[in-house]
Amino acid sequence: MNDQLPPAQTTLTVAARTLAAEGVVALTLRRPDGGALPAWTPGAHIDVLLDGEDGDDLIRQYSLCGHPAEGDAWQIAVLREPGGRGGSAYVHDRLYVGATVRVRGPRNNFPLRPAARQLFIAGGVGITPILPMVEAAEAAGADWRLLYGGRTRTSMAFLDRLAPHGERVLVRPQDEYGLLDLAAHLGVPEEDMLVHACGPEPLLRAVQERCADWPPGTLGVERFAPARAASSTAPAEAFEVELARSGVTLTVPAGRSVLETVEEAGIAIDFSCREGTCGTCETDVLDGRPDHRDSLLTEDERAAGDTMLICVSRSFGPRLVLDL
Repeated sequence: MNDQLPPAQTTLTVAARTLAAEGVVALTLRRPDGGALPAWTPGAHIDVLLDGEDGDDLIRQYSLCGHPAEGDAWQIAVLREPGGRGGSAYVHDRLYVGATVRVRGPRNNFPLRPAARQLFIAGGVGITPILPMVEAAEAAGADWRLLYGGRTRTSMAFLDRLAPHGERVLVRPQDEYGLLDLAAHLGVPEEDMLVHACGPEPLLRAVQERCADWPPGTLGVERFAPARAASSTAPAEAFEVELARSGVTLTVPAGRSVLETVEEAGIAIDFSCREGTCGTCETDVLDGRPDHRDSLLTEDERAAGDTMLICVSRSFGPRLVLDL
């Protein structure tokens, strides 16, 4: 169930800016008054609201990669993506020390699940949510290792912060080692091990394929973009959605999402990515069977059918009742 409260919005100041790797900038964000920030746990992200050229907000999600114990500062690291939609360019070109930026959160859809043995897999800037996880696993005395890949060694962020962990961290730049050797680490299922992975979609698909025969619940992933296989093959037919708390029933047309339909009716709801990856618009389902088209919910959560991401998911039947 979606039991997270809507994240509050606040304005923070860029207190420090460093180059974490080639093309990756790390920002330290603080409150202007130096006060404490909301607590967070490894795997959490924040929404960063950027001013678009057309006056609309660009909303992007960035993982917190600092230290949870540092209560008055948040750190994010952003890769410049030349083919992106403008968010990373804004961060790289405009967010210098002293600049202010609006943020929401934190929110955690990728929590570190405790286990005696942990395998972490990171690709490129996917190291950002994994970094606090390995440090928490180390502090908890877990038996853990990290498999970390990237294009080149110079493109891989936070190698200096990982260096003290020695042989627990396997740094594998593609130009030196080729693709990550997942077979060597995921070849034989191990019941007492959990796997956490973040990175580009081809890597995550390969990890999922390797973990298909592992015990259910072994793998946790975080995506930066929708999975290609997330969309349902069912036709996008119109259906009714009843908003239980609002007392309104709406028709969701074939070419519109639930979120868009609810917005058009003037009902406020938090959202961010509109792609089914961030979880901001996750909504409880009181009746009906959702057609899940997101890239976030686990198979168990999909089977339960008591929550859905209304920015992309639809209905298998003629009617849904939502807790809105």
